[in-house]
Amino acid sequence: MDRFLVSATGHSLNYLPHYVAVWQGYFKDEGLDVSEVVPRPWDLVLDHIRDGEAEAALGGIWVPSMFHGRDFQAQGRNLVPFAQISNRAPLALVGREASYAFDAASLVGRTVLMKGSNGASVGIYLKMMLREAGIDPARVNFIQDLDAGILQDCFAGGMGDFLLIDLPGALAYQAAGKGKLAAIFARDGGDIPWSVYYTEGVPEGDDRRARFMRALGRGMAWVNAHEAASFKDFLTETFPAIAPEIACEVVDLYREMNMWTSPRIGEKSYARWQKGIADAHLTETPIRYDDLIDSAPSLSLNSGAVA
Repeated sequence: MDRFLVSATGHSLNYLPHYVAVWQGYFKDEGLDVSEVVPRPWDLVLDHIRDGEAEAALGGIWVPSMFHGRDFQAQGRNLVPFAQISNRAPLALVGREASYAFDAASLVGRTVLMKGSNGASVGIYLKMMLREAGIDPARVNFIQDLDAGILQDCFAGGMGDFLLIDLPGALAYQAAGKGKLAAIFARDGGDIPWSVYYTEGVPEGDDRRARFMRALGRGMAWVNAHEAASFKDFLTETFPAIAPEIACEVVDLYREMNMWTSPRIGEKSYARWQKGIADAHLTETPIRYDDLIDSAPSLSLNSGAVA
């Protein structure tokens, strides 16, 4: 068995096919001993892949994009994405009034609370959604550079008009009577390579990433073929902080809304997210797909249920 340690920025329901692939033995079928760590603070994942403590990092593609092509005093970081797990943003907008679909115009002149202490992607994403709807983000007020828990407490106490958090948290928040769903971005937000695996450089002569992708694809196919209620015990064990009923509801919504489509990073969704990242000034211009992504490991994917 070859070791394959993933250093992840979180332990999230949208990573479910990864955990299923471990559970079902798909990684072992590929000769991989896969395990995960979730360091705190999250950016220790970069140390782990730099120092060889982990074979891959799991998190937002905005990080490899932001580092791409920079010198860092001749000690540059070459962070290379090779696979994705989340094809949709696992976020939801909570408001004072319920709304079935995202209405960008309703945010104009209003205040949105969204976490910023664990990375940039949440703010980048919502502002991208506003621009795509023809709304200048400058017309919306943002409170962003704080912990999610603090913002949730303040929103419940009357601060702001909208709260942007993860979907399981939003459903729990609504069930507690603290707000109402105003948008589910897995449904309303379109395709985007939200969470990806990346390495430090491209390991030469190493087929572990290709084997990893094949097993991950099997994990996606398994989840998409099974209603959440049929593996509720596994969800409860894997995500003890999420109420089982909410976990099942979210998983089935993700299944329906194409959260888990392929471990291959799609060109069209990638280009869309690159524009959002560049508009947020993390990069000067969108980065071409072939300049950032290592697509070689995906060549061995089955063109059927996985790719």
